[in-house]
Amino acid sequence: MKRKLNYYLLILPLLALFSSCSRDVFDEYYARPDYLENPIYQRLDELGNFKNFTALIEKAGYKDILSKSGYWTMFAPNDDAFTAYFQESGFSDVTKIDEATAAKIVRYALVYNAFREDQLSDYQSSAGWVPDNSFRRRTAFYDSFVTKTIDGLPKVIVGSNRNGVNNYVAGDNNNKYVTYFTDEYFTAAGLSATDFNYFYPDKEYTGFNLFDGGVKEADIIAENGIIHEVDKVNLPLMNIDQYLESKSEYSEFRQMLENNLVDYVFNQAATTTYRNFTGNSEDVFVKAYDPTLVFAPNNENFIKSEDNDGQSDAYTMIVPEDEPLKEFIRTILLKNYASLTALPQYVFQDFFNAHMIQRAVWPSTPGSYTNGLGEDIRFDFNTDITDKKILSNGFFYGANKVQKSNLFYSVYTSAYLDPKYTFATRIYNDATGFKEMISNINQKFTIFLPSDAVLRSLGFEYDGRFSSWVYISPVNGAADSAINARNRLIRVLYNCIVLTPDGELDNIATTSGMIRTGDNELPGEYIKWDHNRIYAAGNQTGGVQTYVNIIGSEEQQNGTTYYIDNVPKYSEELQGLVIARLAATNPQFNSFYQYLRNSSIYNSTTGKIEGVELGTSYTFVIPNTAAIAKAILAGDLPSNPATASLGERDVIADFIRYHIIVNKTASNDGLVTGQYETLRKDQIGDPTYVGIISNAGSLSFKDETTVNSIGGENPAANFIPASSNNLADRSLIHLVDNYLTLPKIQ
Repeated sequence: MKRKLNYYLLILPLLALFSSCSRDVFDEYYARPDYLENPIYQRLDELGNFKNFTALIEKAGYKDILSKSGYWTMFAPNDDAFTAYFQESGFSDVTKIDEATAAKIVRYALVYNAFREDQLSDYQSSAGWVPDNSFRRRTAFYDSFVTKTIDGLPKVIVGSNRNGVNNYVAGDNNNKYVTYFTDEYFTAAGLSATDFNYFYPDKEYTGFNLFDGGVKEADIIAENGIIHEVDKVNLPLMNIDQYLESKSEYSEFRQMLENNLVDYVFNQAATTTYRNFTGNSEDVFVKAYDPTLVFAPNNENFIKSEDNDGQSDAYTMIVPEDEPLKEFIRTILLKNYASLTALPQYVFQDFFNAHMIQRAVWPSTPGSYTNGLGEDIRFDFNTDITDKKILSNGFFYGANKVQKSNLFYSVYTSAYLDPKYTFATRIYNDATGFKEMISNINQKFTIFLPSDAVLRSLGFEYDGRFSSWVYISPVNGAADSAINARNRLIRVLYNCIVLTPDGELDNIATTSGMIRTGDNELPGEYIKWDHNRIYAAGNQTGGVQTYVNIIGSEEQQNGTTYYIDNVPKYSEELQGLVIARLAATNPQFNSFYQYLRNSSIYNSTTGKIEGVELGTSYTFVIPNTAAIAKAILAGDLPSNPATASLGERDVIADFIRYHIIVNKTASNDGLVTGQYETLRKDQIGDPTYVGIISNAGSLSFKDETTVNSIGGENPAANFIPASSNNLADRSLIHLVDNYLTLPKIQ
């Protein structure tokens, strides 16, 4: 036992020696390197010109945080900045600043992650650094819960931190951003000191500014980040929502927004956070903006398509002052409504989106942006903007006018802002493209507008319970399916839209003529007008002529709206019946019709021509009596229309098919010229073509054969104006002075 004890007495000093050596090696290996600078707080303290700021750091409880390891950018106001701040704010010295204000100043100066000056202009995208594409950074400051009186009751409110339907994400504090201006970003974006001075006219642009303040010294290195010395104390800026609330000159705009596009929605996650943080028991409500708006004005984040996208862009709102907005409400919005409360929800959605841009609109380049409706920004930034502010989540411009949106100054407006025309408005808006077409103030349109009462009298109804259209024929009581009812009304209303770049229908009361509906990208059907009346193919069904009367009109910026007591109906009658009726009233059609009537491709009972379908566009080229005689003489038609010879019947069928042009309706308006496919196929099944030459007042058709069987080049078949332009289902039927010779096999 004694020997064992002596052994321990010998070994213990050796272990202590070895332990001491190991600890020295460990401490030396992991010791803080001598070359490291002190942490941010200590660096500010040792630099000597941040005494006020370090005092606030201590008062705000951030000394410990900024004395430890971390990764921060600090925009630190120097003591001269505080001297100016004391004069402006009324504080006599730093000791008079309360803890809440101290926390605001410190946290709003503190940016997540460390950025040197040359990095601040770069955007931290998910794909890597994007050079010179950034002018903002997220700070450590965010607004806490606030209590406000809503509808007479106190509510605890938190702002949205996302746009759209999912407007609140738990754990996102909705941190505010700071905005800075650098030469690198300005050069890359094509901006200049002019853009800085637009917001801060009495300040100097230095090439590196934080808001309107200058950066006196950049890139002061600290162990836990980077310090940039600034010459101005910045308190957290308001966001767009907060600024609107604070400015009485925009009270009309804000009240419309709050009354119609804001809800206060209970949120359990926010409630739990609030209760845990405060110990109080109230519920928390998210101030949620309508999800159709391109952004929520209280959302401090940007789009959040990427976590850091708020570094590279921000929102813009252009807000009209009360007086011009009141005038707009009186003369435009309430032209046909008794009060704002009667307006449909979509009017408010469109109005506010017209004044919102999901980009930061720099004042020198407003033409580079479009608003939430996809329109250009129609403000003169030299004369129309009366208030310019950079806020925590974007740019704010107060204006002395309202955005002249297409929706409020086009022929679309006539239906859109009148409760008598909700059916038409619903179809215009229903993914048909009609809204975008007729609201384009850069193109001139004429529309014929039937009221809901007129459309109901024709069998149409809208079932709000199922969000579906209904059509019941007023003639036989037959009901269409919802999709067919919708398609039927779409086609009717497209017959009522006419592109009129030269005011072709301005004198509709004193003239007559024919015109194509739709636009150049999607041509519609032809309609005719005659001294304040219009009609389409469907208004002539069965040979009975009916008219649509124009009962009023309204001039808009891009054309004229004519109010009508009926609609220009599309035809559901087969084209063969129209040709038969023409032959019965005009002998010049009869020779061709006899060949058609007796051909193998025609059903004289129904009027069906084989290969011709309702709803498809056609041009029918009908040779007159002399032209048919010429074809017989040339051997291109048998002399007997009722021949029993199968070979001759095939010749007749091909002759008829070659005089029907498919998928194109041509008239003498200069809109259709070129080679177009006919109904006739050649011996191997390939299409055959006919040339169309259309000019204002003339129309001719030319076959592919240069030499016909009686010698010489077959002349073009010219339309005979007095007997042409006959309306049929998506078709025109023309009488011509020659026939088209079938291409010969080489």
